Amino acid sequence: MDSTIIIMLVIAYLLGSIPSGVWIGKIFYGKDIRQYGSGNMGSTNTFRVLGKKAGIVVLLADMLKGTLAACQPYFFDSHINVLIIGCAAVIGHVFPLFARFRGGKAVATSAGILLAYSPLFFLVAWIIFLTTLYFSSMVSIASMVGMTLITLLSVFFFHDYILTTIALILTIFVFYRHKGNLERIRKGKENLVPFGLVYKHHQKGKK
Repeated sequence: MDSTIIIMLVIAYLLGSIPSGVWIGKIFYGKDIRQYGSGNMGSTNTFRVLGKKAGIVVLLADMLKGTLAACQPYFFDSHINVLIIGCAAVIGHVFPLFARFRGGKAVATSAGILLAYSPLFFLVAWIIFLTTLYFSSMVSIASMVGMTLITLLSVFFFHDYILTTIALILTIFVFYRHKGNLERIRKGKENLVPFGLVYKHHQKGKK
């Protein structure tokens, strides 16, 4: 393997390993978010534990990790597919070196990789995510539906077997990482965001 590719993969993994939620929680709020809420270090739990401002910062930081990692072939003038390098950042996010290999669920970092690959497809993915979130009021459902539709769209519109293969692998992995959420959804106990139709319905039911 080309030494440049190895360097890019290592850098991507290290970028992905940056535990944004953990560091922001500890530095600015004096809290380790892994000890609160769902125990996850991602942006959803950050929103829940630390509030909107911290949640937005962590969301953007986690996406940026994927984008910077995936953009390396442009910087190094390499012909390797940006998605392949970006996957190392996803591995870093899920198994972070700087957080005892206990990381997030890979959704935001995967979105960041997609931004490096195709800004237009990234925008479509966000529209899918936000639309699903509006109807379900559940980040978990929006994440799983979003990844599934991205995989299907890659098959019918991009005809890039690397994109489709990686999207399919990430979709399966995202479903696996959300197995606890799936169980809570089945029992009707999944956490809702204060947004969307299901949340409004629940609020009406409490009155």
